[in-house]
Amino acid sequence: MFIAMNRFRVAQGREAEFETVWRERDTQLDTVPGFQAFHLLRGPAAEDHTLYSSHTVWESRAAFEDWTRSEAFRAAHRNAGSHKGLYLGHPQFEGFEAVLAL
Repeated sequence: MFIAMNRFRVAQGREAEFETVWRERDTQLDTVPGFQAFHLLRGPAAEDHTLYSSHTVWESRAAFEDWTRSEAFRAAHRNAGSHKGLYLGHPQFEGFEAVLAL
């Protein structure tokens, strides 16, 4: 199992807009081989931002990497640059391979 996460620092007061963007986007993930689950997580708030993380679970690192090279990935990220005012800085990617699952 491979977990891919992107951390976003969402500008204070723009949280509802950020969540709407994610709710309404065409992810196409349910058509991608090896995809298992997606979660959008809201974390703690700071003075200038609220922390969010997109969390996807994949059958393997290879399945995730295949998706990043696919047309479905390009379609899902086509409008990513049009929401610049929502974020403080760029999203931070973190990838994890499972070493223990219960």
